[in-house]
Amino acid sequence: MVVVIRADAPRQEVEKIKERLETADCKVSLMEGKDYCVLGVIGDTSGIDVNEVAANEYVEKVMRVQQSYKLASRMFHMNDTVIRVRDKVIGGQELAVIAGPCSVENEAQILELAKKVKECGAGFLRGGAFKARTSPYSFQGMKLEGLELLKHAREETGLPIVTEIMSTDMIEKFEEDVDIIQVGARNMQNFELLKELGKVTKPILLKRGLSATIEELLMSAEYIMSEGNSNVILCERGIRTFETYTRNTLDLSAVLAIKKLSHLPVIVDPSHASGLWWMVEPLAMASVAVGADGIMVEVHNDPENAKCDGQQSIKPERFKTLMEDVTAMARSLRRIM
Repeated sequence: MVVVIRADAPRQEVEKIKERLETADCKVSLMEGKDYCVLGVIGDTSGIDVNEVAANEYVEKVMRVQQSYKLASRMFHMNDTVIRVRDKVIGGQELAVIAGPCSVENEAQILELAKKVKECGAGFLRGGAFKARTSPYSFQGMKLEGLELLKHAREETGLPIVTEIMSTDMIEKFEEDVDIIQVGARNMQNFELLKELGKVTKPILLKRGLSATIEELLMSAEYIMSEGNSNVILCERGIRTFETYTRNTLDLSAVLAIKKLSHLPVIVDPSHASGLWWMVEPLAMASVAVGADGIMVEVHNDPENAKCDGQQSIKPERFKTLMEDVTAMARSLRRIM
């Protein structure tokens, strides 16, 4: 339930309405902006008399929220959420660029790539230390050693690091060492993991599942937010369809839909969406054009010999060209990089 209160309502009156709505089964959150004041009621609202609430002189209207997700809904939070990560920002007018290899392979590789993507203008460094692979015989990542190398790269460049978590037993370590904790597509509906991540303070980058609907993605975000962590970044990375030419099918309409339904920032991963390096640049540009809050691009200095997903990684020199084009487009769209 959403209760819209007049912007000129005295603070004490707002608090009275809030207290009246709070029951053993309902939690009430206050959201204020320059021209609005909204109370979001979460829980079993069947016992609340809507007509009684609407009769208050300071209440403009009362609306039942039909969506299963509440905290992620734009009805509960009208302004776009802006997430701060060290000295960087994701959301609002900012356009974030996350770049780096699919996986950390050795110290020289990750340091070289971290320096190059920063030089090109990237604001965040991505790299997998723990890798979720379809085959148990594929490279599974350097694990804790890889995480230490990512931290070293951060020390050398100042870039915040983004890496994927695989299980709840690593949460304490990730909260201590990682700037943005990524939940991969295969774990989007690992609800126990999501609930535990809702108890940390670090931002969570939540990737859309292989066959997940937009509502299912938002419901997964709700699991995290319901436990107290509102710093969620959504990621469209393509979904599985009948098409086999590309790795996945990039759903750019999801960016527009999510922006309408939710206040959370949404970024696009054109590398995993296409699985083909020569598609990454135009798809990245298209993502910016439709209003994404950022892009996440896989960059590798030697894709032919990469231990993971070399076919979808672009070389640093192509990433430099992409950044020049993205910067020009961002400027035309009044976005900040």
